[in-house]
Amino acid sequence: MGLPKLVCVFLFAACCCCRRAAGVPGEEKQPVPTPDLVEAEVGSTALLKCGPSRASGNFSQVDWFLIHKERQILIFRVHQGKGQRETGEYEHRLSLQDSVATLALSHVTPHDERMFLCKSKRPRLQDHYVELQVFKAPEEPTIQANVVGIHVDRQELREVATCVGRNGYPIPQVLWYKNSLPLQEEENRVHIQSSQIVESSGLYTLKSVLSARLVKEDKDAQFYCELSYRLPSGNHMKESKEVTVPVFYPAEKVWVEVEPVGLLKEGDHVTIRCLTDGNPQPHFTINKKDPSTGEMEEESTDENGLLSLEPAKKHHSGLYQCQSLDLETTITLSSDPLELLVNYVSDVQVNPTAPEVQEGESLTLTCEAESNQDLEFEWLRDKTGQLLGKGPVLQLNNVRREAGGRYLCVASVPRVPGLNRTQLVSVGIFGSPWMALKERKVWVQENAVLNLSCEASGHPQPTISWNVNGSATKWNPDPQTVVSTLNVLVTPELLETGAECTASNSLGSNTTTIVLKLVTLTTLIPDSSQTTGLSTLTVSPHTRANSTSTEKKLPQPESKGVVIVAVIVCTLVLAVLGAALYFFYKKGKLPCGRSGKQEMERNTSI
Repeated sequence: MGLPKLVCVFLFAACCCCRRAAGVPGEEKQPVPTPDLVEAEVGSTALLKCGPSRASGNFSQVDWFLIHKERQILIFRVHQGKGQRETGEYEHRLSLQDSVATLALSHVTPHDERMFLCKSKRPRLQDHYVELQVFKAPEEPTIQANVVGIHVDRQELREVATCVGRNGYPIPQVLWYKNSLPLQEEENRVHIQSSQIVESSGLYTLKSVLSARLVKEDKDAQFYCELSYRLPSGNHMKESKEVTVPVFYPAEKVWVEVEPVGLLKEGDHVTIRCLTDGNPQPHFTINKKDPSTGEMEEESTDENGLLSLEPAKKHHSGLYQCQSLDLETTITLSSDPLELLVNYVSDVQVNPTAPEVQEGESLTLTCEAESNQDLEFEWLRDKTGQLLGKGPVLQLNNVRREAGGRYLCVASVPRVPGLNRTQLVSVGIFGSPWMALKERKVWVQENAVLNLSCEASGHPQPTISWNVNGSATKWNPDPQTVVSTLNVLVTPELLETGAECTASNSLGSNTTTIVLKLVTLTTLIPDSSQTTGLSTLTVSPHTRANSTSTEKKLPQPESKGVVIVAVIVCTLVLAVLGAALYFFYKKGKLPCGRSGKQEMERNTSI
């Protein structure tokens, strides 16, 4: 073959190749139409239409295909308007919906996110593609903070928190926030690493780890994550709860704190603690200045490093200082000294300690106490609480027997509420015994057991004796008064003679006569002219039997027979009441029963 012939062959082959590459007019492939987009949530039903929503045509002969790896897999037929399922994964989830142009896919899963093809066997109808997109909202995100803590001195990034969003589709987007401000990737400061896992259901579980370098100001920072996702209804988001991360940083200063705050007094429960601006709190020691040597000496604290003063005393006052030792940096810090002041009032003393005076003379009582604050003094009558005067001195002039008894001196600090001390002193007024009553009447029943009482006062304190046999007990309301109670059996002889109690001391004696009266029916009926029934009159020890004024006390029962008398009275009253009711009933004055009711109705109608 010659050279010209070879050139011609080469040129012919090149032209053929170019034509084949460029394509021959009339032999080009038809482009795939833009598919319709259908969105559905997992678990819902997706409606696949065989054509645009307003398209008209005959869809009674249609085949539906699934496009999988560029292969068309037949999944459903429509023949003469009736659906026919094909064997496969969609065999039980496909059905015709309303019209033959719509195919319903139920119980949508993430695996259904595919391209579907509708082919009509009628001419003029083009193939129609439908793309199904599936969505599923993730569960509420969970967040787990770093509970170990992060030290600000570390140069490398440390894990702050981990956020997990489960069972979403498609993969949601995650955003991190600190104090409601979004965090962005920042070299050597913030790093966010996210990963996802595909569950067997086709749903995604997203895991995002936030790492950062924190500073001291982040000790109270609030971190949380946000998941952004899309549904057919639009864009949505879910937020996790907020978490804080322990941030460790060295202390820069230390100080002393005292509770309670304010003025302290003896008896308070006082707690002294040391604090720093570091985290965690270092090891502390609490020192107190020794006033004798001027040196700081370590105090004993509990396991929490607290010094408890319970109760606080005067000697707890002084200068206190805290020292901290950071085991991480081995740095020791000392606080400024704090002066602790425990306010106090010393024991109160009254002079004279055992005052005695003759009736009609004068007496001066002096109250003394010490305090680190200004004191106020008050004098009170112990028995009545009556305020007698203010100031350290109480002057009693022309004293009478009624002035005898106990007096109370109160030393208080007005500037410190609740800080006070008291002291009792008993004033004795010399005199022979005087009785609460010269004579008493007591109503009794024969053979009853009776308690007789007798009260006397005097200085020196008297003793009481009885002229009848019985069991006697006594008690002393105050240093000058004695009360004696005698337990006796009421006999005819006792009714005849009565009883006497005699009070005596070194200056004389005095007597109270108790007259016993036997209870009879006539004594049960009240008499306005009588002032003494079953109750008895008692005279106050301050207005004695020889005085012109008397003071009534509450009635004091003297016998168990009073209860029996009350029962007898109630029985008699009930008997009289019953007899009266029976009398009126017999006279027809009381309408009782059915006949009485009818008679009352007749009278009413008339």
